[in-house]
Amino acid sequence: MALKKFARRDVILPAVVFLLTFVVALFSLRLLSLDQEKDERLRAVYAAESTISRVSSQLNRYLAESDFFKKYIESGHVLREEEFAVISSNMQDGSSVIKTHELAKDGIVSQVYPVAGNEAAIGLDVLHNPARKKEANLAKNSGMYTIAGPFELVQGGTGALLFDPIYTYSKKGERSFWGFSILVLQWDNFIEEVELDKMEEAGYRYQIWKKDPYTGEKIVIAESEEDFPGNALEVACSVPNDTWYFEIIPKAGWFSDQQLLLGIVIATIIGMMAAYACWELMNRHQKDLQHEAALEKSAQEARAANEAKTRFLFNMSHDIRTPMNAIIGFSELLEKHIDEKDKVLDYTEKIRSSSAFLLSLINYVLEMARIESGKAVLKEETGDLCALMQTLSDVFEPSVQQKKLTCTYHTDVEHPYIVSDRTKVREILLNVISNAIKYTPEGGHIAVSVKELPAEKPKTGRYTFTVQDDGIGMSEEYLPHIFEEFTREHTSTESKVIGTGLGLPIVKALVEWMHGSIDVQSKLGAGTTVTITLGFPLADEAQKSVEEQDAEGDAAQLKGCRILLAEDNDLNAEIVVTILEESGLTVERTADGELCIEALKAHPAGYYDAILMDIQMPNMDGYQATKLIRNLSDGRRTIPIIAMTANVFADDVKACLDAGMNSHVGKPLDMKVLVGEILKYTDAR
Repeated sequence: MALKKFARRDVILPAVVFLLTFVVALFSLRLLSLDQEKDERLRAVYAAESTISRVSSQLNRYLAESDFFKKYIESGHVLREEEFAVISSNMQDGSSVIKTHELAKDGIVSQVYPVAGNEAAIGLDVLHNPARKKEANLAKNSGMYTIAGPFELVQGGTGALLFDPIYTYSKKGERSFWGFSILVLQWDNFIEEVELDKMEEAGYRYQIWKKDPYTGEKIVIAESEEDFPGNALEVACSVPNDTWYFEIIPKAGWFSDQQLLLGIVIATIIGMMAAYACWELMNRHQKDLQHEAALEKSAQEARAANEAKTRFLFNMSHDIRTPMNAIIGFSELLEKHIDEKDKVLDYTEKIRSSSAFLLSLINYVLEMARIESGKAVLKEETGDLCALMQTLSDVFEPSVQQKKLTCTYHTDVEHPYIVSDRTKVREILLNVISNAIKYTPEGGHIAVSVKELPAEKPKTGRYTFTVQDDGIGMSEEYLPHIFEEFTREHTSTESKVIGTGLGLPIVKALVEWMHGSIDVQSKLGAGTTVTITLGFPLADEAQKSVEEQDAEGDAAQLKGCRILLAEDNDLNAEIVVTILEESGLTVERTADGELCIEALKAHPAGYYDAILMDIQMPNMDGYQATKLIRNLSDGRRTIPIIAMTANVFADDVKACLDAGMNSHVGKPLDMKVLVGEILKYTDAR
């Protein structure tokens, strides 16, 4: 309200500033336009003088041809018709401008070349012909080369006549008029030759004219096709025995209406800018207040971000300590009750579940870091949505039974086989279903479904994944913040649910990365519904068969395989050796890359079925060892090498593959994944 009053009270000053600035700007622009007109006139003078120069140059060239006959006759020679025809023919060779060469003894045309088509000109008395006598007599009396025309020729067509008077001298030195050497020019061709049409192409209108030598009337020699306006620039052009006048003006004029309009527009804009500047100065105080408010808002947002970070660190510390406390505590109890099988199994299961959660915390943070840094990579793998739903059911069955929940899975798809990053899709659904289980009280119900939507493109499928629960839900105030990192509506202490606040942000990032959408509907105390829509390419028959074959793989095929393990950590080595040997494999362990190569060389090719290679080892790391193995000269160079390392970022995976390794398995080890990778490459052999 205060701002409106301020504007009404002081609107007059900006208006006055606008008017004054408008007038000054318009006047300044007019001065600039005068300078522009001056420059334009200079360019026009140059264009006119260039054209005049071309006209003069061409006329002089033709005069030189006419002078040949003049000098020949003035020297006392008699020019026979045969000689005249030969010389004229040579002069006209290739010329489209010269129509005829004529000799007019005593002013009467007596010789013409070519004769054909010009018979009507023979016998013409140019000194008495009404259209020609003025210039002819002027040339005779002055003794100077004179141009006549253009006009209609007696033999047809339009042309100009170039009269070159010829005089002879008697033995006594008396001068007498012999006649004329006449050059007839085809006017249209002459105009084309001097390129007058380029004047119009350059944006000019022109007119070339001369004065009648007796009456002084204006005679137009040539002009542009467009109407010729006034206010043109005039340039005089001297020709033999006459003066031509060249008038030229830009088609739009020296100062067009468009330029005037543009000047008004520019002046208006400048005036408005000045008025706006005045208004801004008058409102500086108001803007300063707004700026202070914005700074305060930014400070509040920064404080909120710091508080969120603090909450995350507090929750993370608490949530890490909780499983760590369980691991340490149950390890101590396990040691005390090592002989009690039931307790050992119970404590072992609790240690395993606590370790799994601790690993999930680390993976969540790493996953978010990968996504935000742009280093996450989508794989293209064939997967079965029906099998995925069954896998999810199996994974969560123990948790569902423990909390006495009812969990249903419904699949309504026509094309279950898709090409996707199976791990990422599984991660999305695991996060969402896990949240539903976490926040649904004992005895509650969860419904998981996937439905195929109409396809938008050929050979693609669109699917909606829905996870609905009747759990504790979320408040309207918290719902807009569910995808913010590190945020939770309740701490694990309050909700008795362990979490980091990173699950849903990761889900949203993955969904958007896959060009999908996610929608969350929730009401406090009434449950939550999460709807995710994703599109995937459909798998072809060949890809389906591969997927089916993979699904039928049997780890029992690994029995009898011999594995060479390169691992410097004794605990990690013990775990791997024990589990693989329990699966029927034979494992030989070395402590670094050098020993690994020595062991490989100590046996013939094919003795080992695969190598499990750690990366960070003393003496020689896994990269160096792999490169040396790939450079061997015998069959041992092709042995499958699987990286087994805690370096799990995309750059680390790429480095392993670039070094020559076949695959990568991250630590902590998922033995199912490790066994699957070994099976894959031993099968390939």
